[in-house]
Amino acid sequence: MRNAELWDAAAVGLAPGYMVVDRFYTVRQQVISHHFRFDEGQAPRLLDSPHRYVWPSELDLMGQLAGFALESREADWLGAPITSASAQHVSVYRKL
Repeated sequence: MRNAELWDAAAVGLAPGYMVVDRFYTVRQQVISHHFRFDEGQAPRLLDSPHRYVWPSELDLMGQLAGFALESREADWLGAPITSASAQHVSVYRKL
């Protein structure tokens, strides 16, 4: 993971005294969120939050192995249809 060209980064949050930068390592399905807080009169603080993301098909298999079946999948909490361009999904499973 030390090879810089394998990482992609995006600033995903910005507010007064706060910033979030996500770094993606697609090959390993990893994202690390770097949360920076700049409070007045205090040293800047950094919190790293590592995550592993899964593709919907992988999530479906994990659900199946745990005894669940996919009931519905939408692109967001408002129920928009999921497409190949969707950046996220909401998947609902039911116990078999």
